[in-house]
Amino acid sequence: MLRPVPDTDGAPFWEYAAQGELRVQACAACGEFRFPPRPCCPYCQSFESEWRPVSGRGRVWSYVVAHPPLLPDYAARAPYNVVVVELDEAPRIRLVGNLVAGAGQPLGSLPPESIRIGARVRAVFHDGLPQWVLERS
Repeated sequence: MLRPVPDTDGAPFWEYAAQGELRVQACAACGEFRFPPRPCCPYCQSFESEWRPVSGRGRVWSYVVAHPPLLPDYAARAPYNVVVVELDEAPRIRLVGNLVAGAGQPLGSLPPESIRIGARVRAVFHDGLPQWVLERS
């Protein structure tokens, strides 16, 4: 599977994720969250930034279930889901990942029929990558 290739602006995101922590870049001048990370705030044009911790809770904004034919490494794991999660603290921030049955569970461990737009999720981490699990009510 492809691994993230961090750039200068996004490297802190992956460093925090490797520690099991979800942080999002925010403008140190106006306080607005921004993702993907970038050097300049799109709201006030400040170059000052900080990495703020977020709860890792949100909702499924969109999703797709990938089926073969895919690249060979991915085809062997299909079908699997890719979700877009809207964060509670920052509704304009949407992160892409996979919804799994539990931390460390493989792709495809959650039946596709259990995924719903609007479902409540929370971040978990495995091998330095954020994944998502359904929140139990």
